[in-house]
Amino acid sequence: MGNRFENLQKAVDSLFGKIGSIVKISSVYETPAMGFEGDAFLNCAVWMQTDLKPSKTLNTILEIEKTMGRKRDASKTYTSRPIDIDIIFIDDEIIESEKLIVPHPEMAKRKFVLQPLAELNSQLIHPVSQKKIIKLLAETNDKSGLEKQSKWLSNPMKDFNISQYSYIAIEGNIGAGKTCLSTKIANDFNAKLILERFKDNPFLPKFYEDAARYAFPLEMSFLADRYQQLVDDITQFDLFKESVIADYDVNKSLIFASITLPEEEYALYKKLFQVMHKDLPKPDLYIYLYQNTERLLENIKKRGRKYEQSIEADYLQKLNTGYLEFIKNQYSENIKIIDISELDFLQNRADYLKILKKITS
Repeated sequence: MGNRFENLQKAVDSLFGKIGSIVKISSVYETPAMGFEGDAFLNCAVWMQTDLKPSKTLNTILEIEKTMGRKRDASKTYTSRPIDIDIIFIDDEIIESEKLIVPHPEMAKRKFVLQPLAELNSQLIHPVSQKKIIKLLAETNDKSGLEKQSKWLSNPMKDFNISQYSYIAIEGNIGAGKTCLSTKIANDFNAKLILERFKDNPFLPKFYEDAARYAFPLEMSFLADRYQQLVDDITQFDLFKESVIADYDVNKSLIFASITLPEEEYALYKKLFQVMHKDLPKPDLYIYLYQNTERLLENIKKRGRKYEQSIEADYLQKLNTGYLEFIKNQYSENIKIIDISELDFLQNRADYLKILKKITS
């Protein structure tokens, strides 16, 4: 009902804003009303990625429909409506609950579902029938005509042009959430992800027990591993990825060492760092996630790494000062400081989109 194409675009924008990233949108098809006499419908299929559970996804979709003017009644009769959003597949899951059945039980009977799906992925396999979408389309009894529209829906992902940067480094204090954010962005925008291999460092737990003894071997081992990882992963071109996103920048080695090492050891470390640093590619965009110390301590406690529980506020404050001092002395146009103290980009998609906007604007 109403401006049909505009309603589809509003629905797509709302799905992106409330549920997750959009991988692909099919063409729009006009089809006759099915099950009742009424005006023709516009239909499309949208392929999405989301962190939401199926029940939460369904509830969010119902909220979007309601906001757009969809009114549901108790009768099972079909009627015209401003928008109708159905869940067809969720990976290869089979769900049969009172509120949600997946795969959609009527999909094989509806050409206006199968044709857009085949356009998105003709080799997708129905988890119940084990038939590919292209086969279901060929076998369907629905002979209704589909008229492909010349106008395409716009993917709101294009408003966040991550690919304008070849190499992004996301930095932050311990517990700021840089790994979670890097992973989320890389998944959403088909970027190559580089994560610091801190779990493999045997000196890290020992350092938190005896900092004076293990600081130098810890910083040296981190420097060697970061150097090797960045040389291997960034210099190898990946044809299937548009950007590289790392949850650290190699300069953190110097920042941490300046705090943990005594003067003589730091002087030696700095010489070694400068020799290695000149061989490494520099990020096109350096992002520093600022988080207040109280929240950092909460996050550290929440993630439960035993060896981190002894970290004190003073150490975190020194690290923050070190990062800000480093940033102050760099070329500012490729550096963005984002205050996330009042944001929760893992639980609140609106906060995540705020960060994306700050990164790409």
